[in-house]
Amino acid sequence: MATIKVKQIKSRIGAPKNQKRTLDSMGLRKLNQVVELEDNASVRGQIQTVHHLVKILD
Repeated sequence: MATIKVKQIKSRIGAPKNQKRTLDSMGLRKLNQVVELEDNASVRGQIQTVHHLVKILD
């Protein structure tokens, strides 16, 4: 299965609760942390929710 690497590039401080929960569910708990997730529709939706806080790596 294809995977996506996602890096948190901005702080969660001041973000709404739903965005903080989304970052937690993606496994992102620290700034500059990188996680590898499956490339599926649910993960793409999570990325869209917090697109301003994360970056997709190659």
